[in-house]
Amino acid sequence: MVVFGSEMHLITFILVICELMMLAVQLYRYLLCPEDKPLLWYLILLGLLLFYNITCGLLPDPNMPLPLVTQNIIAYGAGFLMASYFPFYFYKSFDLKLLRFHAFYGAQLFLLVPYLLFFVLLYGIGGDLDFAMRYGLIVPFGYSIYMMWAIFSAIKVKFKTKQASLYCSDTVEVFGVYCAVLPWACLSLFTYFNITQWIEVLLTNFGFLFLTVLFTVRSVVKARIQEEQKLTGFASRQHRFQKRCENFGLTPREKKIAELLCSGLMYKEIAGLEFISEKTVDTHIRHIFFKTGVNKKIELMQKLGFADEFMHSHNPLYS
Repeated sequence: MVVFGSEMHLITFILVICELMMLAVQLYRYLLCPEDKPLLWYLILLGLLLFYNITCGLLPDPNMPLPLVTQNIIAYGAGFLMASYFPFYFYKSFDLKLLRFHAFYGAQLFLLVPYLLFFVLLYGIGGDLDFAMRYGLIVPFGYSIYMMWAIFSAIKVKFKTKQASLYCSDTVEVFGVYCAVLPWACLSLFTYFNITQWIEVLLTNFGFLFLTVLFTVRSVVKARIQEEQKLTGFASRQHRFQKRCENFGLTPREKKIAELLCSGLMYKEIAGLEFISEKTVDTHIRHIFFKTGVNKKIELMQKLGFADEFMHSHNPLYS
């Protein structure tokens, strides 16, 4: 069953919609945490997967204004581009040093070069798609099998050395990605034997859908843990601050004003929050300085243990 009078199967369309939503979620996560480079590499992976599904689903279509030769070049190119990104993704995301050759040279030589030679140059000139498929898929198929073995070997070595980073130390995650990528080793066979679109799309997409859901759930749990740790840390710092104020004999009002002052507020702002005059604020601060034996605000912050991390985690204006 196709949709909207196109060549795209209904299952392909559903997967594209799901992946678009997942891409939006992952993109939002990355914008919140742009230093998360593994997430960036996975975003690129999802983007390439979407491009592959859309081109695989829509092309070739005789009703499109593009020549059929051009449509086929784009459609096959999407699959080759996706497959050539895998070693780079594993190399960067999981720090698999053994994949450096495949990431920067192997995939380009044994996947992209055959594609450019047979599907772009020879097919583009002669228009013989059967010839391109018959001979242009031999090297990519053999290399795909070898590449998947190389990735698996690199993963095993990584775990044996016990030097895996925090991100790739989770066996479920790294082997989950590997299992999702594994069906792509047979992409050349799918193409050669002209496997039905919906079967090909299911085999090459299901693992990624599962992984994206897994990553999203894990990120929610991780964010919750980090928030709990932040709250616990803040409570501990607040307790130390209050304890030091008591050690210097500060009154409850002086404690509050000292906290506001160390948070960076001006006398006028403190007066507004505490409903007192600026002159009263000045008097309290002079008493605070006298009791703590300091002459400057920065010295007061050091005496009371009001660290920079404490200031960033707590703004009295919103308490």
